[in-house]
Amino acid sequence: MMVFLWISIAFMLNIGVDEECAQGMKKYKYLALGDSYTIGEAVNMDDRFPVQLTSRLQQEGFEVENPQIIAKTGWTTDELLKGITEISPEDDFDLVTLLIGVNNQYRGRDLANYETEFEVVLRKAIDFAGGNKNGVIVISIPDYGVTPFAEKKGSAKISSDIDKFNTINKNVSDRHGIEYINITDISRTAAQNSSLIADDGLHPSAEMYALWTGLIVPAAIDILNQRDEE
Repeated sequence: MMVFLWISIAFMLNIGVDEECAQGMKKYKYLALGDSYTIGEAVNMDDRFPVQLTSRLQQEGFEVENPQIIAKTGWTTDELLKGITEISPEDDFDLVTLLIGVNNQYRGRDLANYETEFEVVLRKAIDFAGGNKNGVIVISIPDYGVTPFAEKKGSAKISSDIDKFNTINKNVSDRHGIEYINITDISRTAAQNSSLIADDGLHPSAEMYALWTGLIVPAAIDILNQRDEE
């Protein structure tokens, strides 16, 4: 009888500890800002890089909620700003990613204008991370110049333009001390590997997004680990 009592007490104590650990586990919030590359044009919802990133972080033991995505195919920096204003996200995200600018290039927008608006968007991204610049990751613009879509539009010029836009967003990120991930080089390998391009001949495939995610994961893990220490 005494043995049974001790086993019962131990069992209840273990259940209590497990429940307490489960209840005390920190939940992380992730906000993804961008355009077609963030919303995942031409791929399934689960194949979008913010969703793949969330899944990878969950596999690493982080309890990350489903990402909030503010992005739309075709958006330029000013249109992203309008979208942000309309949705008005909270300012308590643990992780924020920002990828924007390809449509500024596509529409022939001015580089100086892009720099001004990109900085505004970046400052908002920092605000959404609770004012913590260490919670933000800027992702470079991929090069669609290597896609079939670009063949009749001047692939070399597109690639050159993308480099110029990326120079700007990298410089702005550096000025603010923001983590910067270059996925442009990987995007260019699609010139030799068509499986990295979606069926529409323009946007990244799920496989390409997985490669981007692999580059982003280490930085995202570092950010969430830092959040644990705060």
